[in-house]
Amino acid sequence: MRTDAEHEMATPPLAAADRATQGPAVPSRRRLFVYRHTIAVRILHWVNFLTLTIMLMSGLQIFNARPDLYWGATSHFSHPVLSMVAMQDGQGHTWGVTTVGSHSFVTTGLFGWSKGGDGTYTERGFPRWATLPSDTWLAMGRLWHLFFAWILVINGALYVLWGLASGHLRRDLWLSRTDWRRLGHTFVEHLRLRFPKGEEARRYNGIQKLAYLFVVFIVGPLIVLTGLTMSPTMDAGFPWLLWLFDGRQSARTIHFICAMTLLSFFVVHILMVVVSGLWNNIRSMITGRYAIEATPTAMESNHE
Repeated sequence: MRTDAEHEMATPPLAAADRATQGPAVPSRRRLFVYRHTIAVRILHWVNFLTLTIMLMSGLQIFNARPDLYWGATSHFSHPVLSMVAMQDGQGHTWGVTTVGSHSFVTTGLFGWSKGGDGTYTERGFPRWATLPSDTWLAMGRLWHLFFAWILVINGALYVLWGLASGHLRRDLWLSRTDWRRLGHTFVEHLRLRFPKGEEARRYNGIQKLAYLFVVFIVGPLIVLTGLTMSPTMDAGFPWLLWLFDGRQSARTIHFICAMTLLSFFVVHILMVVVSGLWNNIRSMITGRYAIEATPTAMESNHE
C-alpha cells in the first residue's frame, strides 16, 4: 500500500491547460452592514408616515362632505372637474358614478355609492374604510386634519433645516452628473425590477433622489399653501393666496391633486420596499443598518 506521501507524489499536478479552462478565481461575496440612515432621518421618516396617513384619511372624510371639485375664481357647480355621486337608472337601481371632466365611470362599491357601517349601501365619495373617522363625521375629520397639519409642517421644516445644516440634502439627495446621465437606465432597471446591488446600494439612485426632492420641495409646499388658501381667515390676512391659486375652489382642487400624488408616491414607495428586500429596508429604517453584498475589497475599503 502507498503511504500518503507516496500517494501525493504519484498524483500529478493540475495541468496548465486544465487550470486555464477553469477561469480566474471569483472572490467570495459576503454581506456587509453599512450605516445608511441616521437617527434623525429615521425619526422624521416615521413621524411623516404616521402624520400623512392620518391626514390623508381625515382629508377624505372632509372631501366626502362635498365630493366634487371645481376650477376658477367663479365656480360653476353644474360643471365639476371631478365628482363622485350616486345616480339612479331608469329601473330604479342606484349606482356609484365618478365623473372626471366629460368622462363618467361606474364605481359602485368604491366611489359614490358604498357600504356604510350597518352594511347597507349609502351615498358617499370615498368608502368608510378609507376615511377617518370611518363614519360620516365632518367636524371630527376637520379636527384630526388640522391638528396633524401642524405636525406635518413642523416635521417638514425640521427635516429641511436639519438636511441643510448636516449636508444631508446636498450629499444624499442632490443629483450628481452621473445620476443625470444614468437616469434613463435607472428608470428602465426599476421597471424591470432590477435594483442596485453591492456598492451601488449604499446610496440613493437618481430616481429616488428626484422623487424625494419633488415631494419635499414641490408637493409639500403646494399642499400647505393650498390648505391655507381654503381658510377664509387666512384669505383675509393674505389675499394674495386667492390670486395665486385662482380662487378657493381651484386651491381645493390642487390640494386634492397633491394629496393623490402623495398617495401614489406612498404606494410606489411601499412596492419598491417590498420587491427590493422587505426586511432589509425596514431594518435600515429602524436601526439604520442596511445589508449589501460586498467583495473582500469592498469590505476593506469600508473599514478604511
